[in-house]
Amino acid sequence: MKQGLFTIQENIALTDNVMRMTLTGDTSAITRPGQFVNIKLDGLFLRRPISVCDCENDTLTLIYKVVGKGTEMMQGMQEGDLDLLSGLGNGYDTSLSGNQPLLLGGGVGVPPLYMLCKKLIAEGKDVTVVLGFNTKSEIFYEEEFKKMGAHVYVTTVDGSYGTKGFVTTVMENIEYTHIFTCGPEPMLKAVYNACKTSGQFSFEERMGCGFGACMGCSCKTKYGNKRICKDGPVLVKEEIIW
Repeated sequence: MKQGLFTIQENIALTDNVMRMTLTGDTSAITRPGQFVNIKLDGLFLRRPISVCDCENDTLTLIYKVVGKGTEMMQGMQEGDLDLLSGLGNGYDTSLSGNQPLLLGGGVGVPPLYMLCKKLIAEGKDVTVVLGFNTKSEIFYEEEFKKMGAHVYVTTVDGSYGTKGFVTTVMENIEYTHIFTCGPEPMLKAVYNACKTSGQFSFEERMGCGFGACMGCSCKTKYGNKRICKDGPVLVKEEIIW
């Protein structure tokens, strides 16, 4: 974990309520896809955890959904510095992926899969990505995954684009050696039940400190209690208790 100031370079809308913020700063603490940062915002007691979409050299990309006071404040920022705790969480372990990993993202669970996909492709893996959204207007980053060379499927609940249904709708027709997934808990549970291999699941949880000191985000696993902010957010399939 490292604390430092990051300078906002860009903050643009991808959809009606999803933003992409690009910052520059010391990214050396970010060592794995699936990690997150914790952002200090003036006037708010708790920092806001945001997953890392991409990290290259000293450039950090965050994609976040505007859902509350903190993200509403972030939405209006176009310049200045932000105080970040970076390199938080355990992240995904690509050494377990096999040759045909399957990545499944739902809504704002999609962003951390971007850096993961880039790393897997750099390792020579044949990557398939399934992106799940409610409707066509919510879709983002389909083309970005395709440009990396991944096989990309998009599902929408209302059928307005791609395959009608959920990520599990197309999952059953894909061959894969390992899954990586991030999204709302009902989606994670559905993927868990449909998964034919081992996998890594990234969980969202309300956090206090963000680095394991307060125990506020603890959850039960088959191997005892774990802190989502420090021992997670990624848990392996075999330890999860629903």
